[in-house]
Amino acid sequence: MPVIESLLDTDLYKFTMMQAVLHQHPAAHAEYRFRCRTPGVDLAHHVEAIDAEIDALCTLRLTDDELAYLRCLRFIKPDFVDFLALFRLQRKYVSLRASQVAPGEIELEVKGPWLHTILFEVPLLAIVNEVHFRDTVGAPDEAEGLRRLQAKLDRINDAVGFEDCRITDFGTRRRWSRAWHDALIPRLVAGLGEKFAGTSNVDLARRHGLVAQGTMAHEWLQAWQALGPRLRDSQVAAFEGWAREYRGDLGIALTDVIGLDAFLRDFDMYFCKLFDGMRHDSGDPVAWGERMIAHLHANKVDPRGKVLVFSDGLDIDEVMRLYAHFRGRCLMSFGVGTNLTNDLGPSPLSIVMKMVRCNGQPVAKLSDTPGKTMCDDPGYLAYLRQVFEVPAPETAVSGSG
Repeated sequence: MPVIESLLDTDLYKFTMMQAVLHQHPAAHAEYRFRCRTPGVDLAHHVEAIDAEIDALCTLRLTDDELAYLRCLRFIKPDFVDFLALFRLQRKYVSLRASQVAPGEIELEVKGPWLHTILFEVPLLAIVNEVHFRDTVGAPDEAEGLRRLQAKLDRINDAVGFEDCRITDFGTRRRWSRAWHDALIPRLVAGLGEKFAGTSNVDLARRHGLVAQGTMAHEWLQAWQALGPRLRDSQVAAFEGWAREYRGDLGIALTDVIGLDAFLRDFDMYFCKLFDGMRHDSGDPVAWGERMIAHLHANKVDPRGKVLVFSDGLDIDEVMRLYAHFRGRCLMSFGVGTNLTNDLGPSPLSIVMKMVRCNGQPVAKLSDTPGKTMCDDPGYLAYLRQVFEVPAPETAVSGSG
């Protein structure tokens, strides 16, 4: 069986962003680049197997049942579903080869119309991850994986005061395998009960009767660095573009595309009242949460009515620590990924695929965690820092990615 069996086997925010691209920037061109942050991993050994999986991915079409499911989501518009009925991923937009300069590494790139390439990221990462573990480790130690999962469930269920804690599965891109991911979902439903808020995976949400969760990713704000008005106004333009598309729905704003300081300068009282909450994905989560609560207070918004979404490398212990720290001061949600879907013993890979150019111009993710900054043009990265008044940290490497 192929690694990816459905175009819905991806994160919801890929579809929500894709709909906004269709309506606002259908002619935009995008470039994405893969990066493995885990040192010493020989992915070049798997090039042929990965290539075959990409070929299989590009044969998929959405079925009538899948299209009907999408039509039932309140924020998905009929014309977008009509477009998806004709859609398939095009193999010509993907290039894959073993690196000639870094032995063991691969060069995996996607270049083409943003509308026709946006759905590649998550399945490509899932393919690389599953092929690697399948061909280097073999069959998963399911007994060990289930033991570890049960220990996590017991830890949070046995603790007092966590009844309102809400956890969402964010684990598609770095899961052990599609089959393992599918097997975990019913166990999370049964083991967490009301604490399990759903999954970011659209296919699993559809098949298991769960709520599909997600709003926007870094690429939405990155692209506006090239598509918006002047660069300094690009982040504001991206949030306004999102609000035009969803009219108050899907209202969780991502805060770390150009760093938290720049976000807070742009996220004024209008956005504080308009959006339902904010998502953390880099930097110290406690410091981030404290600053978000203070920012909401400063803009005359009660934080107890807003959601802080934590999603940066969480495990259950970190979820419990953060929930205990902020309990009663705001609403909270926790997106747990790799620690749920790839915790069977072997160390998971740290792999990403990020937009690096839009309409031929460089774009950047200027993360609050220096190692997560991604840009292929050091000159542009320096200019972005200057425009948004973001100092370069001493430990950061400009243009890493």
